[in-house]
Amino acid sequence: MKRAELKPRLFQLASVLLVLSACASPLPKAPPLFVNSMKTSVLATNQRFVVVRTGENETFSSLAQTYLGSADRGEEIADFNQMTALSSGQVVAIPQYRTRIPGLSRQGVQTIPILCYHRFGNGGGKMSVSAEAFAAQLAYLRQNHYTVVALDNLLEFLEGKRTLPDRSVVITIDDGYRSTFEIAYPLLKKFAFPATVFLYTDFVGASDALSWPQMKEMVDSGFILIQPHTKTHTNLAVQYAHETPEAYLKRIESEIDQSGDLISQRLGVKSSIFAYPYGDTNEKVVQLLQRNHYALAVTVQAGTNTPFAPPYMLKRTMVYGDQDIQEFSKALVIFREFSSN
Repeated sequence: MKRAELKPRLFQLASVLLVLSACASPLPKAPPLFVNSMKTSVLATNQRFVVVRTGENETFSSLAQTYLGSADRGEEIADFNQMTALSSGQVVAIPQYRTRIPGLSRQGVQTIPILCYHRFGNGGGKMSVSAEAFAAQLAYLRQNHYTVVALDNLLEFLEGKRTLPDRSVVITIDDGYRSTFEIAYPLLKKFAFPATVFLYTDFVGASDALSWPQMKEMVDSGFILIQPHTKTHTNLAVQYAHETPEAYLKRIESEIDQSGDLISQRLGVKSSIFAYPYGDTNEKVVQLLQRNHYALAVTVQAGTNTPFAPPYMLKRTMVYGDQDIQEFSKALVIFREFSSN
């Protein structure tokens, strides 16, 4: 259907639905306070559309909140009706299905950067980011209006079920070094930024590793999610020369199962996101993750993630200790324009 034809057909739809409304399934009643204050009336409804006459001070967001369950979907109603604003008494059709893919527009596609850290503090080589540098990076995100979102929010984004803020960024930290608790955690709390820590569980107990009580404190704060990074940090994609296919499969299954089970037991969190050691994986590893009900998995392949990104091959960009703020900012690509050619 051409967009120019949409408006007249919309009023035809309203007329048809008015006739059918007597036998259509009734829409659950809107909250009384909303109906009384807005004076919005439902003209007709079926399984695919609700047709309403708008009340005073109505907005696309308020319609979306009442009839779609999320104010974030107001733009869908505006797009479908080819409207930019509402006034009292207008007839509006509200589709009961998603009319757009979250993160996708005519101009291009939203991309989500996932940042990957390892250690914090002075010394420790390239993989260690100083407290001052980490604080400056978090301040840069705040000052430039980025929204740091929890990694598990990406699942519904990839499934087309939810939108994410336009300038969304994810923070992850690998391995489980004690400096995560001593340096990164206080700064993340200060900025109220969530992060995911990927732990390889055999590391716990080492002199420079996180302890279970430290991890429990971080998890209980609501800012930190702890998820598996295998048991021993072995490369799951590599079958050793002396291993039979059966032994290889048993080994990688044990690496996934034991780390996830221990984290769930000690911290009371569900293991549903996985980080591949060295970022390496293969079809067998992905199949094991799927069988164990993991929803997402991350690599260390640099880049950002569109709404169409494969959930078991999410890209992450490493943050190094020798990067200045300009280098850091290059990882924060949050939109990819479609080529005009």
